[in-house]
Amino acid sequence: MKRRTKQRDEVRELLDRTPGFASAQDVYQALRDSGSAIGLATVYRALTALAGEGVADSLTRDGETVYRACRPGHHHHLVCRRCGATTEISAEPVESWAASVASAHGYFEPEHVVDVFGLCPDCHRASTGN
Repeated sequence: MKRRTKQRDEVRELLDRTPGFASAQDVYQALRDSGSAIGLATVYRALTALAGEGVADSLTRDGETVYRACRPGHHHHLVCRRCGATTEISAEPVESWAASVASAHGYFEPEHVVDVFGLCPDCHRASTGN
């Protein structure tokens, strides 16, 4: 684990208060709007470090890496394509599937990244009028 810094703490605290995923630009702007003097490069470094430490999740959405605070342990996400709402889901079914597929093809030590994108219940209701 890297040493804690005031800037990394600022980024982590902002992620803890942010629902869903946010880009480095979003984090940077929110911190600047709240009076922080943090630089954009520092935000990128802090987000990368937090993701590497397992205290932030990252995924690529529309070609951009976005981040959010996460719970400890391996897990996956359901992500709304419209509003960005995110639900953490158990990793166990995916772990079993990945191990089975890898084994069937003679692969060992499988690793994976799984994020499932769809419409959350609210966005689905809004799109169907129900």
